[in-house]
Amino acid sequence: MSRITVSRTLRAASVLTVTAVVATACGGSGSTTAASSGGGKDLHVYAWAGEIPDSVIKGFEKETGIKVTVDTFDSNETMSAKLNSGASGYDLVEPSQYTVQQLIGQKLIEPLDHSKIKGLDNLADKFRDPSYDKGNKYSVPWIWGTTGFAYNDTCIKSATSWKTLFDGKYKGKLYMLDNMLAAYIAGLQVSGHRATSTDKDEIAQATSALQKQKKILAGYNSTNYPQLLSSGQACAAEAWSGTAMAKVVQSNKNVHYVIPEEGGSIWTDGLAIPKGAKNITSAYAFINYLLRPEVAAKATDDGASASTNQAARAHIKDKKALENPAIYASDEAIANADFLLDPGPAMQYFQQGWTKVKAS
Repeated sequence: MSRITVSRTLRAASVLTVTAVVATACGGSGSTTAASSGGGKDLHVYAWAGEIPDSVIKGFEKETGIKVTVDTFDSNETMSAKLNSGASGYDLVEPSQYTVQQLIGQKLIEPLDHSKIKGLDNLADKFRDPSYDKGNKYSVPWIWGTTGFAYNDTCIKSATSWKTLFDGKYKGKLYMLDNMLAAYIAGLQVSGHRATSTDKDEIAQATSALQKQKKILAGYNSTNYPQLLSSGQACAAEAWSGTAMAKVVQSNKNVHYVIPEEGGSIWTDGLAIPKGAKNITSAYAFINYLLRPEVAAKATDDGASASTNQAARAHIKDKKALENPAIYASDEAIANADFLLDPGPAMQYFQQGWTKVKAS
């Protein structure tokens, strides 16, 4: 595969420009100080579409007087290409975990000054020192989710394993995500390996499993698979947690989202400061604002996403979201889940294998 696209919540490629609400910065405990140096009172953000709710942007503008402009992307690769062009003009970007690794290696994002950040201790333990960015040196996780699968119990009574998606009895009623590394999560784990494997032989075993599986699939689908599950057209499908899947799980009692017993994976999207950012003070002010529990709760209430902020859970109004596994997977469910990391030189093995899978 030539790219690693992670459009988990069916996010459209759109551009949102938020009009400034100029106001005097609020005082008192927990308020965000308006930018006074490092680029004035502007902030340019490049983020996944729909992941930073309008309510968050407007609240920040009202409190600080900082004008926020948000451009959105639909893949990490689009965002990385913009940064590689050398003239992005952004003060904050929102890469996924493996892209943080890539941007660090390419020296396209700045190390964070933790003396300017307040609230990192609000993050859940698994996001405070993640494997892809030890010590949160370059990024602050904002939202998170999982890769697992969903099934319709009118077709499949119960399912807990990736083996369900490789079972010939459901031929023509199974779907896999049309995404190379997402497919290899299942291929590797059903073969007894970790999703983070970079071993050539293990990847070859996963390739063989995916080639055999393709014969029983209805197709690869990264767009409307939640609706196919809801209608019963699909018995089971590999799935990303998030808005679209969560809505179907909530509205259709027959559809269930599960993290497979083999592990599945965890993804996260976080904030980083790109090289050449001009409005540094505004960037840190925004990071601090998002780390406040009552603000982070809006990622769930207004964005239907799981917040990385453990302290935010007490402020979430939609309590059903906390019980929806397609938003918040339980700690037990993700105990064996891996953060999907940048495979580095092993990418060639995945690309070569995926070409074979698609051609089989």
